[in-house]
Amino acid sequence: MNYETRVNLSDASDHGVMADGDAPSGEASRKRRMIIAVVVAVAAIIIAALMLVGGESETPFAPEQDGTTPAVTVISPGSGTYAGMINVTGTLAARRELPVGVVGEGGRVVSVPVEAGQWVRAGQVLAVIDRSVQTQQTASSAAQIEVAQADANLAQANLDRATQLVARGFISQADIDRLTATRDAAVARVRVAQAQFGERQARNAQLNIVAPAAGLLLERNVEPGQVVGAGSGVLFSIAQGGQMELLAQIGETELSMIPVGATGTVVPVGTDQSFTCQVWQKSPVIDEMTRQGTARCAMPYNAALRPGGFASIEINSGAVVAPRLPESAILSDDKGSYVYIVDADDKVERRNVELGMISDEGIVVASGLDGSERIVARAGGFLSPGESIRPVLASSAD
Repeated sequence: MNYETRVNLSDASDHGVMADGDAPSGEASRKRRMIIAVVVAVAAIIIAALMLVGGESETPFAPEQDGTTPAVTVISPGSGTYAGMINVTGTLAARRELPVGVVGEGGRVVSVPVEAGQWVRAGQVLAVIDRSVQTQQTASSAAQIEVAQADANLAQANLDRATQLVARGFISQADIDRLTATRDAAVARVRVAQAQFGERQARNAQLNIVAPAAGLLLERNVEPGQVVGAGSGVLFSIAQGGQMELLAQIGETELSMIPVGATGTVVPVGTDQSFTCQVWQKSPVIDEMTRQGTARCAMPYNAALRPGGFASIEINSGAVVAPRLPESAILSDDKGSYVYIVDADDKVERRNVELGMISDEGIVVASGLDGSERIVARAGGFLSPGESIRPVLASSAD
């Protein structure tokens, strides 16, 4: 007995029963989805790589149009007036620092009545040295004067008596001459004793260490009880008049641009205070190693200016009229800085230049150009003197 069974495909699918012919179509669908996913992933990677690259890169030369001569971007900068401001750092110092040490024979320090940071006047005692021995020596010198004076008085009295007797014939002229010489020698010994006494007094006066001039006491390197002498070195340091200065180390090119009398603004490190200074001296010597010189900028006293500290300074070097080029146009080698200019025959020519002020807007050319030249703006390292090019002005190239 035959029974015919009918199966509803939709019901079978709902109950996990797959009809004949469905398996192949499901496998193809999954493959298609996998291929699409791979393609999307590859496209995402390519897009990310392009974003990381940051766009198209700049090529050193413009596209060649005639197939033989490269097109190169050039500029004609002209000349402009630029306010010269030089920013450097330097060290604060006393404009006139007076080192004070032992002048006399020295000895044991009895007292030091001053402290660093105080103002002192000329001749003020900075340290007192024991003089007990020297006082006795001075008294001895004073006594020697009295002894010599007594001998001189006796010699003079003998001469006076002999002079009265010579007329009577009791004393010869030779005796008078001898007594006169004795008197003169005694008087000379008096002067010697007086000079020795004065020398001793002068030595005693030098036992006290005094300030040679008025100013601010910067250093005190001695304490009571210390034994000092000629080899003790600097015991005190004084800033004469309290005047300060900044020692700015500046490159030789920029130093030549700063006139004596130029003003600047000084900001000590660690503070937000600014002070006005004036360049009063430029170093006549350039350091062979650093190729720098020193500009000395004077300032009045202020408690925020501490010798030995660092400070930044902005110096007004005056206005200059000169071309200014982008940094990409400046090249350098062992012969110095140079640029490539394009002559009337469109050939590259080397031109040596001296650089001036450097700023975010470019580099001022101190000498070597007048601004009317056609100058290779960039990629000069790919060119060589005498090479023919097709110049393209930067305005038209952009």
